[in-house]
Amino acid sequence: MEQQEIDVAAGVSKSVALIACTAMSVFYVAILYFPALILRLPPPSSFKSFLIRRFVCAAISSIVSLVACSLILPIRRWDVANLFGVFGFRLDHIWQALVFPLSLTSLMYTGSFVSKLLLAHSTCSEHWNNGGNLSVDCIKGILQQFICCILSMASNVSCWRNYFVAPLTEELVFRACMISLLLCGGFSTYTVIFLCPVFFSLAHLNHLLEFYLQKNCSFLKACTVVGFQLGYTVIFGWYASFLFVRTGHLVAPLVAHIFCNFMGLPAIVSHRSGLIVSLAFIAGVMGFFWLLFPLTNPQLFNSMTDNCKCWHSYCNWS
Repeated sequence: MEQQEIDVAAGVSKSVALIACTAMSVFYVAILYFPALILRLPPPSSFKSFLIRRFVCAAISSIVSLVACSLILPIRRWDVANLFGVFGFRLDHIWQALVFPLSLTSLMYTGSFVSKLLLAHSTCSEHWNNGGNLSVDCIKGILQQFICCILSMASNVSCWRNYFVAPLTEELVFRACMISLLLCGGFSTYTVIFLCPVFFSLAHLNHLLEFYLQKNCSFLKACTVVGFQLGYTVIFGWYASFLFVRTGHLVAPLVAHIFCNFMGLPAIVSHRSGLIVSLAFIAGVMGFFWLLFPLTNPQLFNSMTDNCKCWHSYCNWS
């Protein structure tokens, strides 16, 4: 990305950047409890209304964070294109930002894909042995399941939370806003990548109270569950931050976030074909690390010159 496309001057101190990131992280969680604790609104009448209320709170938190970040950052040009570019909203090189990160993330789920293929093969073989038409019936069954899955997701408020609201608001706050602040605060690229998930994990500590108080879990069990959740949250946070810094596109970590939420944890073993799935998982992990830097090369996502000094450090980090 050329310098004139994102015009941000240096000037944010490290302490201001850290305080702002901490405040945004706390606010992202605190506002979820604002209607009940501060406004004293009655409890939602249904799970759907409960989630809709949280959607509104998350949207407010994201907007407030974007506005606050815009005011803190030493932005020199206040036009729409420059502001959008600061936070990674870009149309240039958009297909690369969609395809390459998604392909890279998919490699971690090679074991999951192989497991699903083996299951589909087993189902079709069983259908064939029962005298069914393999080619027609299996394809028809797969298409029907796919259509039913899409329709079910479109009408399921939990799916909207997992695949739209949560990924979008979290990427806006914890990647677009925080990485911008930390980089402009003078933190090194690798420091930013490893520091951002700390704030990301802090925003999930409220689950500890929810497990302990609302689900009647023991404190040890709640700590174990939330600790495991925080573990893969931090790992994904590293990866998402890496994608944002390398590509300069917010859509890159966003599609990875949605995809990981949809797939869940990668399949490492399978009770039916454990060895095959495990080998596929290992091959996928090896492919992921082999292609990690080539598929996120900044030159794939930015039109750069040799002397470019853009604030995201795309040009200086090969």
